[in-house]
Amino acid sequence: MAKVKVALLGSTGIVGQVFVWILSRHELFDLVYISASESKCGKKYKDAVNWLLPYQLPIEIINHNINAIDYDKLKANGIKIIFSALPTEVAAVIEPKLKNLGFWVFTNASAMRYNNDVPILIPEINLKSISLIEKQGYPREGFVIANANCSVTGLSLALAPLMKFGITELYVSTYQSVSGAGYPGLSALDISGNVIPLIRGEEEKIILELRKILETNINVFPFCLRVPTLIGHLETVWIKFKMSVAEKDILETWQSFGSADIRTPSIPANPIIYTDSEDLPQTKMSFNGNPPGMPVYTGRLKDHNGRFGFVLLVNNLVRGAAGGSIANAEAFLSRYGNTL
Repeated sequence: MAKVKVALLGSTGIVGQVFVWILSRHELFDLVYISASESKCGKKYKDAVNWLLPYQLPIEIINHNINAIDYDKLKANGIKIIFSALPTEVAAVIEPKLKNLGFWVFTNASAMRYNNDVPILIPEINLKSISLIEKQGYPREGFVIANANCSVTGLSLALAPLMKFGITELYVSTYQSVSGAGYPGLSALDISGNVIPLIRGEEEKIILELRKILETNINVFPFCLRVPTLIGHLETVWIKFKMSVAEKDILETWQSFGSADIRTPSIPANPIIYTDSEDLPQTKMSFNGNPPGMPVYTGRLKDHNGRFGFVLLVNNLVRGAAGGSIANAEAFLSRYGNTL
């Protein structure tokens, strides 16, 4: 089957680079159109990007030309699926236009994430929410599907299978790597040898997005900190259940968790991997797993006075950003078929 032509907006930022890395070798998608800021238009990708990933810049992409966002040119290239790694303030202007012109937008930006008719999709958890695109006018019109905030993605995957036990309280602290601030992001003078105890807007996103994704009103008490690691967000979690639960119940639930409804190239067969060693998970594991960076790792599960605590690791650039958007596009094609 011929690959589906796709475009990428915001291709040279850190999340855009992850999109490029994944899409360059993707079995379903053919990246034929890439854009970046106006100052980079007309350049070859290799000359426009400061490559930051721990992998070689894909040879398939190095000579791609950087384009402006040209709606007519996108249509002329036969593109319907557009991946967006745009900054939120730019996405707020561009993504509604793309939707109104009939494009199918899979975005990492938060600009439209809280609209009632825009799904925040994590296919293993809330695949049914994809039907919200019909409220946006699909198939007659275009649509936007958002992935969750990077920390929320990992947290949601760890919590979703445990919802059957009746979670009543959730305390979470996130220790978020500097790549989560984008590139260029924090000054080295601000973060080197330092921990910053506030990431503006992150704690509010955790509360809002968990409620939308998990369809719950559980009490959530978050703290979000920025730490001087490059890639990977660690989170410490404490939860209280309505039901009587033992550690083995949680471990068995995580082990058996997976999506029976969908299998695509980017969705792992085992989305949650428990690490037995008491000093794991660690951020250096961020690109582990199959596909690399897509599973969430949990560890240090313990019972303390009726509350259960654990540590989790999510790759904020792959599972929590570009990989999540690509998995959402795969889920759309699996659910609705290739209606190009």
